[in-house]
Amino acid sequence: MAEVLSQSEIDALLSALSSGEIVPDELPKDDEKQKVKPYDFRSPQKFSKDHIRTLELIHDNYARIISNYLTAQVRTNVKVKIESVEQITYEEFIHSIPNPTILTIFKMPPLNGSILFETNPQFVFQVTDILLGGNGDRKYKMREFTDIDKNIIKQVNKGLIGNLKLAWEDVLEVQPEIEGLETNPALNQTLAPNEPVALITFSVEMGKNNTFINLCIPYLSIEKVLDKLVVQYWFQQNDEGILKESREKLRKRLDIVDVSLMALLGKTSVTVDDFLKLNVGDIITLDNKCNSPVELLIEGEESFYAKPGVIGKNMGVSVLDIIDKDVESYE
Repeated sequence: MAEVLSQSEIDALLSALSSGEIVPDELPKDDEKQKVKPYDFRSPQKFSKDHIRTLELIHDNYARIISNYLTAQVRTNVKVKIESVEQITYEEFIHSIPNPTILTIFKMPPLNGSILFETNPQFVFQVTDILLGGNGDRKYKMREFTDIDKNIIKQVNKGLIGNLKLAWEDVLEVQPEIEGLETNPALNQTLAPNEPVALITFSVEMGKNNTFINLCIPYLSIEKVLDKLVVQYWFQQNDEGILKESREKLRKRLDIVDVSLMALLGKTSVTVDDFLKLNVGDIITLDNKCNSPVELLIEGEESFYAKPGVIGKNMGVSVLDIIDKDVESYE
């Protein structure tokens, strides 16, 4: 039953309208129609928001990984960041990329079918120029790719695609395998034109130039693993047992790392003339007493106080204490 206003409430409402405290347009309208969102049945949205969000998380990490890889390859600072993740049709993807371009076709078991990795001509020519001794700053004219260009970028793309294994390892153990390379996108008929795909676009900042690379993942490839492309499922596996196992593996890997260790018995300063006159048997006086602790340096950093001595037939040191350092030195 609708609420009935009293006479005093009606008078108060009319008073507010006449004084301008309430604008008639601000009053609620019961006859407002609910907004309808258009939906195209010819291109159904098969990727949910959770799937798109998980793909974005995976490849945001992938962007950081390949930033380091490209920086090491071209010996210059490279910044890669993810720009967008969206569902489109395969036909829209083919029409959105230039011709010619480098389209690397690869498989990534246990995902089904072929996945496409597109590197545009600006990126290819800049990387090729740098790897062949240039600085990568000159302007490039659109032309066909030579066999040298293809071979060089194929090796670079092999590393880029191989790093997908690291990016996907929290969700799925994948094994990327390159199948082939195409320069004319229109000739690639691996998918039907209306096949839905997830298009992941990355921006690559290299020197003064900003280019783009694209990763095209068909819906058919990840259809069987869609249940794992949910954020809740992804983080559900990070229980205490797995974290403990990860820490143990990390500790064991750190145990085999070699570091340089040096005991500093003391310091002194001599003139060049005295240094040139040194002979076997000469004694150099240091600034440290024989019964005082010595500094133990690890990778050139003062880390421990130690006591020199003999271990069997060898000389050695016994660690006494840790050298305390100010917090700011670690920042």
